[in-house]
Amino acid sequence: MPHRPLSRRQFLTRSGLPVIFAASLPAGVQLLGLSAAPDPTLPGKHPGLTILNDRPVNAETPAHLLDEAVTSADRLFIRNNGIAPAAPPADPAEWTLRIAGEAVPQAVTFTLAELQAKFRHHTYQLTLECGGNGRKEFYPPARGNQWSTGAIGCPAWTGVRLRDVLEAAGYQSDRAVYVGYYGRDTHLSGDPDKVVISRGVPIAKALEDESLIAWAMNGQPLPLLNGYPLRLVFGGYPASCSGKWLSEIVVRDRLHDGEKMGGQSYRVPCTPVEPGATVADADMCIIEQMPVKSLITSPKTGATIAPGTKLNLGGHAWSSGPAVTEVAYSIDFGSSWQPCRLAPPVNRFAWQQFSATVAFPEPGYYEVWARATDAADRVQPMVLPGWNPRGYLNNACHRIAVKIA
Repeated sequence: MPHRPLSRRQFLTRSGLPVIFAASLPAGVQLLGLSAAPDPTLPGKHPGLTILNDRPVNAETPAHLLDEAVTSADRLFIRNNGIAPAAPPADPAEWTLRIAGEAVPQAVTFTLAELQAKFRHHTYQLTLECGGNGRKEFYPPARGNQWSTGAIGCPAWTGVRLRDVLEAAGYQSDRAVYVGYYGRDTHLSGDPDKVVISRGVPIAKALEDESLIAWAMNGQPLPLLNGYPLRLVFGGYPASCSGKWLSEIVVRDRLHDGEKMGGQSYRVPCTPVEPGATVADADMCIIEQMPVKSLITSPKTGATIAPGTKLNLGGHAWSSGPAVTEVAYSIDFGSSWQPCRLAPPVNRFAWQQFSATVAFPEPGYYEVWARATDAADRVQPMVLPGWNPRGYLNNACHRIAVKIA
């Protein structure tokens, strides 16, 4: 069964523990509780990953398994819209990538071997996050995979700059507006001609130094379920922009109109709406930059420590480009905040590590909340941000439960 938040009355009935700072709990916010759901397993990934569905495969990583500064391949979440290629290519070096579109005078094709031989290699640690990360907290419920906090990771990616490849293909900068992608995954219907997903980014994003055509993660070939042998990686944008099993890039002279670029997919209302509202497609705007966010990865929620013992708190914070400048924690449901130590990013679009030593005034139940602020003065909201029909961009403060007993 999924782990669900508890009302204060339910918590007291089941645990017998006093809720310290209960008077400071914001209206409408339920307690996390101390129980934990059993962890299912997924072949080829860490056994602690939580499977949301198996066709297509989607799985998230519990927060405590994301404690590494550089996310291991077996701990990176899986977000697929279709079925991954049935088997790896017999010779990955022969995998082809076609560059075409209105802003490319003549289509050009490169093999993976040619990409690796002809262009300078680059490695960046880039945060990749699903636009629907945190969807399960929205009410009324939003349609889609019910991600909690684990559709996020920050491995080191190696490949070539997309910009270098587009320039080699002779793209026309005066005509280029958007870059779209196509991959070799298969539609759930089994129709080989039906496109699963074909999204993209504005040309300015495509030309950034950190925008990669990648073949390696942490120095090793990409895992099959994460795009082997070739994919795009755009830090700071929804992960759906970073196409997997990459076979074609199109440089458009207009907004890309591929599958899941229109309608309500990866879009939010252009202006705030009331929860549960029906929003016309024309009033939805494409998600580009992801919001500022933080995640507590140590300790695991539900930790028990002895009275008088201080808690070593740790986690990550990230933004869509501007560095995170401050992370603070609260043990009184946001009534007061204390600063955390914060490391700089190793490069743009990489998450940053934070830490703190937390003391508790008396035995009982607590929640530790984390809140990040970035250089653009964007601050995480304490509770759920504005509702939207598809449950995107939830960057409410992350929180863990702690028992002092």
